[in-house]
Parts: sequence; C-alpha cells; structure tokens
Amino acid sequence: MKLYRDEVSDLQLVTSYDATHLGINRESYTASLIVMPDKLVTGWAPGGFDALTAADFQQIRALDPALVLIGTGARQRFPKPALLRALIEAQIGYEVMDTGSACRTYNILASEGRVVAAALLLDAQA
Repeated sequence: MKLYRDEVSDLQLVTSYDATHLGINRESYTASLIVMPDKLVTGWAPGGFDALTAADFQQIRALDPALVLIGTGARQRFPKPALLRALIEAQIGYEVMDTGSACRTYNILASEGRVVAAALLLDAQA
C-alpha cells in the first residue's frame, strides 16, 4: 500500500509497505527497522519476530521515545513479556499491532508532533 502526504516535511514517514518492503520517505527497505520522526535505524531485529531478543528492545529504549508501535508482520503477534521489560522499566508506552496498522498509526502520530517510534518487522523470507 502506498501512503503519500501532500506536503513535504522533514519528518521520517512511511510512504509505502507490503510483505517484503517498507518505504520511508519513498526510499525502499527490505529489512526490519525502527523509524522515528527525526531518525531511521536500519538493521533492527534481523532475525524477525521469532528471533526477537531483549537487546532488540534495549535498542528501542535507547532512542527514548514516548510511545512505541511494534509492527509484528502480516498479523498481530505478541512478544514474550520478558522481552518488553526494557520498555516497561523505562515507562515507555507500547502498542502491538500488525505492521500495516503500525505504519498508518505511526504516520498520524508523527504528523501530530508526537515522540513516537515504530519498530517495524517484515515477515521472514523463505
């Protein structure tokens, strides 16, 4: 799905997504990543959902967002609670949803000026 804004801004926004890629400001990425209004972190959680580690969530915590949207691929899946400890201890709110929903919600919140991070997972490629 393509998501384009009418006006140009300095925000990092999701402009498209599907099962194999994420478009950030019309540049295509084929691996999971973290996007925030002012930064993009590529190479996040390289093993996909099933290989998530506590270190992956520590990496999000270090970015100090107010809210994290965790996009878990084509369907909503919940990470093990122990993995979320870094966010919980830092009192960082989080929502878990499928990646498409996370992309759309992120764009709205980022456009409102919120300090939001979207940790977006692509489904593992066979």
